[in-house]
Amino acid sequence: MSEAVGGGLELRSLTKEFAGFTAVKSLDLDVPKGAFFALLGPSGCGKTTTLRMVAGLESPTSGTITLGGQDITRTKAYQRPVNTVFQNYALFPHLDIFENVAFGLRRRKESDVDRRVTEMLELVELSSQARKRPAQLSGGQQQRVALARALINQPEVLLLDEPLGALDLKLRRSMQLEIKRIQTEVGLTFIHVTHDQEEAMTMADTVAVMNAGVIEQMGAPSELYENPRTTFVANFLGQSNLIEGRIKSRDSDVVTVDMHGTDVSVTTARSHADGEMGWIGIRPEKVLIGDEGENLDAPGNSIPGGRVVDVSFVGVSTQYLVRMPWGQELQVFEQNTGRRRMFRRGDQVELSWRPEFAFLLDHSQDASAGAQRMDAS
Repeated sequence: MSEAVGGGLELRSLTKEFAGFTAVKSLDLDVPKGAFFALLGPSGCGKTTTLRMVAGLESPTSGTITLGGQDITRTKAYQRPVNTVFQNYALFPHLDIFENVAFGLRRRKESDVDRRVTEMLELVELSSQARKRPAQLSGGQQQRVALARALINQPEVLLLDEPLGALDLKLRRSMQLEIKRIQTEVGLTFIHVTHDQEEAMTMADTVAVMNAGVIEQMGAPSELYENPRTTFVANFLGQSNLIEGRIKSRDSDVVTVDMHGTDVSVTTARSHADGEMGWIGIRPEKVLIGDEGENLDAPGNSIPGGRVVDVSFVGVSTQYLVRMPWGQELQVFEQNTGRRRMFRRGDQVELSWRPEFAFLLDHSQDASAGAQRMDAS
């Protein structure tokens, strides 16, 4: 297949309609060659449907899919330079690991099979398991076999459909790093579909957050987390305190907002509200908590009158729920460095945060959007 300069994946106005339901709505997406790209979103957001259209397992209702400069929109799945790794691995139980990985090469009667399989097993660190059957391996090892079997075909794009969903939490975290290492070594384009925000942020260079068939926001994980542009992204990626406020003034650097009687500042670069009202957003770990009148190291935004209503010790941090004078309960995560005392239920406190950590979202958006994350894909 000839390759255009860049050779990436391009989706243009990609739409998929089922009976009475639009799963993907006029999606435009560019995935550069060699990128590790994640499609992140809750169940039913359209991410898996998008992946299946790229794989050729679903036909788009309209729009185009271009890979390496070639239009593959109507190309049969087996003719596309694309491989998919599924959550259930789909290994052949009667073949050993070596022959599972070699299967595609042998079927196409390619040469030098043994050397290529040996190299691939070294890449996924399974050389010593080559003659075992899949049932003799752990879930994480089986997942690496599935990766090796897909990668040995040298696809232009590797699609990962919730690949770690069947693994327990500890194994999932080690496999996140393992898959990232493999992607870096082979330099192929990986497109990873997941509902797990931590998985997407750990592994991908670029994350597209999907909701209801459209991309809400796309960018580097740190950019999405620190500067969300919608309430859905703010709530789906981590947790956010969203507090209603009235915009008082805007200048080139700072937007000033009246937050229930206290003026708070938000940098213009993090302000995404057009009207008079907005949602002031602050991540729980960016909020400082102190005794009434305590000088907290966060000039600019200090909010008195809080009362601790819940305390949860979770090892690395203590998570507080603080009821503010206007009735809202804010989350505060304080790292357990051992340098500060823990507050107790009923303590009167004040909160503070630096203006550069806050963000401002449009009041027309639902403040609870994205907050109810599903554990299913």
